[in-house]
Amino acid sequence: QVHLVESGGGLVQAGGSLRLSCAASERTFSRYTMGWFRQAPGKEREFVAAFSWSTSSTYYSDSVKGRFTISRDNPKNTAYLQMNSLKPEDTAVYYCAASPRGNLLLHPADYDYWGQGTQVTVSS
Repeated sequence: QVHLVESGGGLVQAGGSLRLSCAASERTFSRYTMGWFRQAPGKEREFVAAFSWSTSSTYYSDSVKGRFTISRDNPKNTAYLQMNSLKPEDTAVYYCAASPRGNLLLHPADYDYWGQGTQVTVSS
């Protein structure tokens, strides 16, 4: 069982930046693909970014490409999502997720473990 805890959300003006963190309880964190998803009110949970543990490759949704960066610090068992040039449409609850599968995973059903979420609100 992997326990994930997100932090770093908050209220920011459009054009601003936030860095989300996802701390994992698992000692073999380095062998988990990490993903970030978000869910706005009344909408389905959508993919934001993923970081494969086996290839160290990353993948982003078109809506955040060039603005968001996913990274990880394996010794600290922590994944990050750096969010720059934020827009009001980025407002959502952001979730981190983990899977022992090594490939890039883009769908919520591909992940086995989830954090509780952190609210990001971008004002115009």
